[in-house]
Amino acid sequence: MKWNQFRLKTTTEAEDIVSSMLADLGIEGVQIEDKIPLTQSDKEQMFVDILPDILEDDGCAYLTFYLDEDVDKQELLLKVRQELEEMRSYLNVGECTIEESQTEDVDWVNNWKQYFHQFYIDDILVIPSWENVEAKDSDKMVIHIDPGTAFGTGMHETTQLCIRQLKKYVTEDTEILDVGCGSGILGMLALKFGAKHSVGTDLDPCAIDATYENMDNNGISRDQYEVMIGNIIDDKAVQDKVGYEKYDIVAANILADVLVPLTPVIIHQMKKGGIYITSGIIEDKEDVVVKAVKEAGLEVLEVNHQGEWVSVTARKN
Repeated sequence: MKWNQFRLKTTTEAEDIVSSMLADLGIEGVQIEDKIPLTQSDKEQMFVDILPDILEDDGCAYLTFYLDEDVDKQELLLKVRQELEEMRSYLNVGECTIEESQTEDVDWVNNWKQYFHQFYIDDILVIPSWENVEAKDSDKMVIHIDPGTAFGTGMHETTQLCIRQLKKYVTEDTEILDVGCGSGILGMLALKFGAKHSVGTDLDPCAIDATYENMDNNGISRDQYEVMIGNIIDDKAVQDKVGYEKYDIVAANILADVLVPLTPVIIHQMKKGGIYITSGIIEDKEDVVVKAVKEAGLEVLEVNHQGEWVSVTARKN
């Protein structure tokens, strides 16, 4: 089956209203392309540290939408053009040219699976649900995890840096706090390494379902962990719920710009002698994080690198 694809050229000023108009006509799933720079707030919500250079906003926006072959495209496009003409009286909608092409139908739900396969983090095998453990890996620690709406499969260098440090410092008595837990992979692996209990916090509500699902898939009982939503940096209620001077290890695989304000706060959650494992730090920000860690009164134990990423491990004395 093929789909009819349409690319409508309008303006950044009008893109939201035009998108709404298309939705009112029954056209859903509109893709918007523009050159509007992300705000700092946008970057924080996306957990983005570095971005490719983006040219200045040129005022143009492209809205792409798809119609089933069975839909009367001529009638629908006529309605779209009529609505656009009416908008011209009060809004700069631009050229409003519409390019048409065809695209093959794709199984979007499952097609992405071809890009994610089992892989190793040292002697740990990370495997998705649609693949099987081979006989040669029967003696490996196996983690079952699928890419999902929350960040963290273990494939990224920053996560691997944290995992290696957890393996080094976790004991059977470890209480661990994972700030920005995402999929829950760090807390899950800490428990697999023998930790007693894990608490995770995140800003994204998707982290709760993702953590529960991954923990369940790996046979971890729900009384071994807890996950909560909220900003521990400035939300006293979250800080109180997480607890004070309670954790042997705090892991934070976030971004340097978040680690800097987090560090002087999170030391209050750590026990004396507690280990602070940070990652998500691009090389250019290493000195900034090391400085923040030292200024918070922590002793830097290790600085490790993988690719262009850095992990800083420190201790509360």
